[in-house]
Amino acid sequence: MATTAFEEIAETFEFLEDWEDRYRHVIELGRAMPPMEEALKTPATKVDGCASQVWIHPRLEGEGVQARFDFAGDSDAMIVRGLIAVLHALYSGLSVAEMRQVDAMAELGRLGLDAHLSSQRSNGLRAMVARIEGIAAQARA
Repeated sequence: MATTAFEEIAETFEFLEDWEDRYRHVIELGRAMPPMEEALKTPATKVDGCASQVWIHPRLEGEGVQARFDFAGDSDAMIVRGLIAVLHALYSGLSVAEMRQVDAMAELGRLGLDAHLSSQRSNGLRAMVARIEGIAAQARA
């Protein structure tokens, strides 16, 4: 299950044949994200397991499994900021119940990111996914 915004990214990736162009597109997605407020960049929002500095601040609208998920995110690395934008497209607007149906690694695999990211970036991406899924699990509880 993927959002319309994520499907648009997947379609663009199909169109872009060269990986340098795909990386540039990911970076552009990151540049287009609204900046995260500095006050939200705290130890509580910092994602452990990333080589770069990464922060994810969840925003839930509603309660329980029907709460709609959104988040602000940022990184000090442009490619990672772009990966945050990809994750935002994948999850934003879903209910926490719908988030359970998302196989993030399979969806990201459709983009071929797993084969083209360094092992450190791949580990960081998995850490970001784990943080987001953990937020959703807490909201469902």
